[in-house]
Amino acid sequence: MPPRLRKPSIWFEVARRVALSLPGVQERGTAEGPALLVGRKLLARLDQDGISLLVDAGDDEREMLIEAEPRTFSDNAFRRSHLRLRVHLAYVDERTLQRLLEQSWRERAPKRLQQRPAIS
Repeated sequence: MPPRLRKPSIWFEVARRVALSLPGVQERGTAEGPALLVGRKLLARLDQDGISLLVDAGDDEREMLIEAEPRTFSDNAFRRSHLRLRVHLAYVDERTLQRLLEQSWRERAPKRLQQRPAIS
């Protein structure tokens, strides 16, 4: 029997809207839930809990956010050698979420997409 697809929370709509406003970002369904990609690179994905977004963040920033707002941010062991920042979507403000997704996008998007003028 194939794995049951998880339904995203209402809070995921904000993350989806922010991410899809970035050039080249697409949403794809996975067994774990929706994933947001730029090209073939993962920008973020909905965690299996259905209410948290997993985003790559630098070690220093991840530690700072977790310490400052432990209700909103936590570690998520993706692989033993790779930690992702878990963002609890019910508690994160849209501006912080946008900044995290834009940073992740800048680190993954090809240069040709980054040179496009921003859509206002």
